[in-house]
Amino acid sequence: MTTTTTTSPLPADTTATELDSVLDAAARAAAPLADLGPRARSGLLTAVADALDAAGDELVPIAKEESGLPEPRLRGELLRTTVQLRAFATLVADGGHLGVTIDPADPDSPLGPRPELRRMLVPLGPVLVFAASNFPFAFSVAGGDTASALAAGCPVVLKGHPGHPRLSRRTAEIVTDALRAAGAPDGTFGHILGLEAGTQALRDPRIAAAAFTGSPTAGRALFDIACSRPTPIPFYGELGSLNPVFATEGTVAARGAALAQDYVASFTLGSGQFCTKPGLLFLPRDHGLEDTLVQATRDVPAARMLHPGVHEGFRARHAELTAVPGVRTLVQGGTGEDLTATPSLLATDVPTLLRHRDVLLQEAFGPLSVVVTYEDERELRAAAEAFDGNLTATVHSEPPEADAVRSLLTVLATRAGRLIHNGWPTGVAVTSAMHHGGPYPATTAPLHTAVGTSAITRFLRPVAYQGMPEELLPEALRTTPTEPEPGGAESASPSGGRG
Repeated sequence: MTTTTTTSPLPADTTATELDSVLDAAARAAAPLADLGPRARSGLLTAVADALDAAGDELVPIAKEESGLPEPRLRGELLRTTVQLRAFATLVADGGHLGVTIDPADPDSPLGPRPELRRMLVPLGPVLVFAASNFPFAFSVAGGDTASALAAGCPVVLKGHPGHPRLSRRTAEIVTDALRAAGAPDGTFGHILGLEAGTQALRDPRIAAAAFTGSPTAGRALFDIACSRPTPIPFYGELGSLNPVFATEGTVAARGAALAQDYVASFTLGSGQFCTKPGLLFLPRDHGLEDTLVQATRDVPAARMLHPGVHEGFRARHAELTAVPGVRTLVQGGTGEDLTATPSLLATDVPTLLRHRDVLLQEAFGPLSVVVTYEDERELRAAAEAFDGNLTATVHSEPPEADAVRSLLTVLATRAGRLIHNGWPTGVAVTSAMHHGGPYPATTAPLHTAVGTSAITRFLRPVAYQGMPEELLPEALRTTPTEPEPGGAESASPSGGRG
């Protein structure tokens, strides 16, 4: 087993010459990668998953050293990473993701003769992926953005996160070797490091789209670059979310103590460094759960945060929130000099929240959350209406409260991408029905998800062919079966399924 040590040198930032080489290779790989048949592309993803599974004993110790996350969490996250890759491999294996649609010619159309039209989705081209810090496997080098871009047939240029540079470099080497051995075109995957390299890559015309997970400040700056290019490109940014939780009087009466315990477990999970951490819990004014909440929070031990930038950001945000008039401190947590943090729990009410929404309705990334009391349904609705976009919104209720809850959900559906009932937002299933997105500032592209197999649509665009002879059509649009081509191109049926 190979490990790393804190004395090993950090990988150097990518130079301008190196960046140009990576981008050139990605541009050259775009056409041959797009031409690979679905089964061949599926094989590439499976090969990467196999390689990462085999390298777990090498990669997990590096990740543990650089991130401070515990080994069981990291092994589970590595498994999630390879499950994601295999899910996309299954998705693309039969070509169904291409969305093939064929409209035959109709000489008797009420609007006049209509030509034959055939439509399918094609890859956008090279994708720049900015790795996240809080999931060093699942949202990093070989994470969901990389998996969905490769599945779409797009080369990936991965900008590694400075919070785990050694892990990024080694994971990238494994991914590159696996793709090469599986027959991927050279340049299918490239790895770069450094802020300057990342921003220059985003400005480069060889990049056709970008994906990012991180802070609202950094994400918005990158989004603005992507939009201000001479030729703007899609930028899929996941920026920040408060993930409010609303609990009704019936919930408190029926299971208040369990609700309090589960809430604390959710907002302190991973030291509060999940994008789906519940940042606020709304409770009726006379909830009677304060002692339970305080004790549960105090029982959570200190935990190391990911890196100095996150640690310092949490310290500053903690100070900002506790300085707001009308905000009480229930549990005074804080930060230590060794990158650790203990959970903090604050309390306020809806009128204070609305008066100071510019401060209180901003994400606190780390183990801090705010209990907000409300007087009645009117106040609860006013609070829900005060939110900007979020990844999630949660409601805890009992069956007799369905009418009131339905009205609340109507408001929340305009402000969140995932609505949860009697559960918790931490934990995102990698499935076809998952939507991990939401209105700005949760994301810059609320029509799309960053988790689940639907994430592939971010890196595909439609092309329609009108009156095109069979021999000039792409393989997937032909109705006449053909012999498989080298590299994995298979025959197609009129329905778009590939056999």
